[in-house]
Amino acid sequence: MRRLSLALAGVAGATLLSFSALQAQNGTNAQPGTADASLVTAGTYTADPAHTLVGWRVNHFGFSDYFGLFGDVTGTLKLDPINVESSSLEVRIPVAKVTTASADLTSHLLRAGKDGGAPDFFGPAPADAVFKSTQIRPNGTSEALIFGNLTLNGVTKPVSVMARFTGAGENPATKKQTVGFKGWARIKRSDFNINFGIPMVTDTVDLDITAAFEK
Repeated sequence: MRRLSLALAGVAGATLLSFSALQAQNGTNAQPGTADASLVTAGTYTADPAHTLVGWRVNHFGFSDYFGLFGDVTGTLKLDPINVESSSLEVRIPVAKVTTASADLTSHLLRAGKDGGAPDFFGPAPADAVFKSTQIRPNGTSEALIFGNLTLNGVTKPVSVMARFTGAGENPATKKQTVGFKGWARIKRSDFNINFGIPMVTDTVDLDITAAFEK
């Protein structure tokens, strides 16, 4: 146990040293990303798949909420900070990489239907979900309402995302100009033919999004 503790302490120390080196290289002890809209430059950004996540939440039996996660999100943000309305967003979410805290539930989400029937949820080889913006409506200097179409499970429906700008600057690890956002949306899974367990498990799904785009 002592050896394990020492090993963990060593890993933690190495991690802190690497962050300190990045901070020294950046010339500051503060985080390099700043919620200052004047730092945002126009151009085409690509999603950082390692730091762009879509969390989802449903209520289970009226007792508690249950959470899951999609990662490895890819996509393109064409951003004009002067004329935000002309910006556009398209992202692709790999449904096949869904993860939850329960191995059994994750397996169920990706399980084939019984006797050749429709799966309860996504099935074993689900197509990526795709969101394409149709309009971006700014709200002040740090928020925008993004209207678009979400294609999920072979169905396309309009979905709106409330987005908040969270930071801009140079990523000290990659040296790329990066912008970050948080987003919130609500969908009904029945709209996308995912009906299993309704209403014991809610039809309403809340989406909690965090995204980094770099160029």
